[in-house]
Amino acid sequence: MPYSAPLHEMIRTLDLVGFQALIETGNFPHYDDDLLEPILDEANKLARDVIAPLNQVGHEHGAILDDGGVRSSPGFKEAFQAYRDGGWMGLSFPEEWGGQGLPKTLGLTVMEMINSANMAFGLCPMLSFGAIEAILAHGTD
Repeated sequence: MPYSAPLHEMIRTLDLVGFQALIETGNFPHYDDDLLEPILDEANKLARDVIAPLNQVGHEHGAILDDGGVRSSPGFKEAFQAYRDGGWMGLSFPEEWGGQGLPKTLGLTVMEMINSANMAFGLCPMLSFGAIEAILAHGTD
């Protein structure tokens, strides 16, 4: 099933929840208003063109546990590499740790696209996000 994010509605929702007020706090010095639409547009391209097409493959060839390891559905590894290489993993994490330091609200909007395009794929980075947040909150140098 084809997927394309409702970008206009997502941008409007960000406006309604006070995204601009969040930006005005000064906590995101590298954010620029001109970034919002291109970030969401690129995330939509990834979700639509790379991740959504894996739904059918995932249904036909689920993950397999054998010889003590797990093999993901065909295409998942390459899609995850594209997700990682595009910087989507660190979108809303601190720059000092390799992230982009953008608002978590923006990161959650991107994850909404990923999960809507392919829930099975969207679950892949979820545990990493939780681990990153736990380390940021409770980790030591």
